[in-house]
Amino acid sequence: MNNNIEPIEDLDEELFEHYRFEVPKGQAILRIDKYLMGLIQNATRNKIQNAATDGNIFVNDLTVKSNYKVKPFDVIQVMLSHPPFENRVDPEDIPLDIVYEDEALLLINKPPGLVVHPGHGNYTGTLVNALAFHFENLPMNSSERPGLVHRIDKDTSGLLVVAKTEAAMTHLAKQFEAKTSEREYIALVWGNVAQDSGTIEGNLARHLKDRMQMAVFADPEIGKPAITHYKVLERFGYVTLISCKLETGRTHQIRAHLKHIGHPLFNDERYGGHLILKGTTFTKYKQFIENCFKALPRQALHAKTLGFVHPNTGEMMRFDTELPQDFQDCIEKWRGYSKSHHVDDEE
Repeated sequence: MNNNIEPIEDLDEELFEHYRFEVPKGQAILRIDKYLMGLIQNATRNKIQNAATDGNIFVNDLTVKSNYKVKPFDVIQVMLSHPPFENRVDPEDIPLDIVYEDEALLLINKPPGLVVHPGHGNYTGTLVNALAFHFENLPMNSSERPGLVHRIDKDTSGLLVVAKTEAAMTHLAKQFEAKTSEREYIALVWGNVAQDSGTIEGNLARHLKDRMQMAVFADPEIGKPAITHYKVLERFGYVTLISCKLETGRTHQIRAHLKHIGHPLFNDERYGGHLILKGTTFTKYKQFIENCFKALPRQALHAKTLGFVHPNTGEMMRFDTELPQDFQDCIEKWRGYSKSHHVDDEE
């Protein structure tokens, strides 16, 4: 595997939880670098300060500097760019929805809630653990993850291609890098998207304050270029159903790009879509939104279509999946609401 070839998603952009501490009730006020020195074995104050400078120390989900004073009940996380047990994958008998399989690759329809690979405290129960159980000797990608050519977020559903041979891994990774693969997502977003179609461009890098988010930066020297094309499929007034096609595959690309243009994904807690961002102040409307959130208890994003050239045959292959039931249920609720209520267009 050519280590210069990056998988579709920028795996090096991720942060993994290495330590988590909850400050006890009786803790005196103390600088966080001194506090962590007493808890982390072999940690020097200089290393802790460098981690803080790099934005890798969080208190209550926000990054802090090394002079932050810890308080009782603070939740402290030390997040680094590599998994703490990156070379250990325990096989687990987790069922897989395999859409297609041959000697070179397989297509998996990932359900919402399934983490793709270990990290962020999820070191078991992931897709990689399942792959290790069902398949032997899968090739490693550039991040030492067996079989993975790309990934999608835990609460995003849809298609993933997994390589079964070194040759397939290299061939598929080159396609994603060269932007020749086809990737279409279906998304439900807050607000009435003004244009029937458009393109969102903007470099993506970690948010300066919330390192668990990605953000768009105007400075071309910050982050990596990202391009998302969208098309409106259906309008419901306060929300819009759209299709998104990716030219690039950055971490959280669709989620960050849509927030950037003022249309966060419906029920995307990480990017603020779990709040009522459009609509009325009526109690019945608030109850309707709560019912929608219960029907779709995750961000409204589904990887619907995946196309690529088969690494062995050279044939162009295209796979398509139906929206999961939770997504369909939420859309039906919005269809019914928009037909039975007067919905003002929202810009």
